Amino acid sequence: PAHSVFARGIAAAGGRFVCVGEPGAWAGRWPWAGPAPADPPDPTGTSFGAVLVFDIPPKGTNVTLSEVLEQQRDPITDIAAERGQAPDGAGDLVTADDAGTLCLWSSGEEFTLLGKIPGSGCTCSSVALWNGIVAAGYGNGQIRLWEAGSGRIRAQLSAHARWIYALDLAPLTGKLLSGAEDSFVHVWKLSRNPDTDDIEVQHCHAECVTDTQVCGARFCDPAGDTFAVTGYDLSEILCYGPA
Repeated sequence: PAHSVFARGIAAAGGRFVCVGEPGAWAGRWPWAGPAPADPPDPTGTSFGAVLVFDIPPKGTNVTLSEVLEQQRDPITDIAAERGQAPDGAGDLVTADDAGTLCLWSSGEEFTLLGKIPGSGCTCSSVALWNGIVAAGYGNGQIRLWEAGSGRIRAQLSAHARWIYALDLAPLTGKLLSGAEDSFVHVWKLSRNPDTDDIEVQHCHAECVTDTQVCGARFCDPAGDTFAVTGYDLSEILCYGPA
């Protein structure tokens, strides 16, 4: 029989996979079919701590469940694929869960777990991955930047006063967008110091969406010059750009 699943987090990885996060325990294979997406396989996160990896054919609708990743014991909250160029050994996929645990993966015919960053008990609600840097947003309003290859924390920002619900990265520039329940959207710029290899963060812009708990925010172009925002009980999408 078919099953209904509450999924959180979806990302295309490895050129042909779609990963979907599931917030609870995996109970076997599900028949799944649908129109063939334009992009290859995709990981999906679920409420049972499993990540379902679907293999997407170049043509046709023969989508198959390729693999189930079960390294996390708490509900999956978000999944992100590499938006830039991953350094050697850094992997190209990160998954996050309710306990704040991050798992770093290398995609392929079989997905390989490269490392696990333990949680601190605070939910990691949103993640992004760019040039081997993991940006993670948490329920306490913090953004933490991790080195994907080593799992070392490189920076910690007290970015928002309340729960962060959205992160996005502009692949061409390294701009980071964050949106939270405190009604604010911030734009940051990530870069590496060529002399020390340190990760540097610059605050670029702040926008207050009045009387709105921001629950979604995305850049609209690869350079991060424009972005769109929405919020709870908001029936519209607000777009921002240069004056």
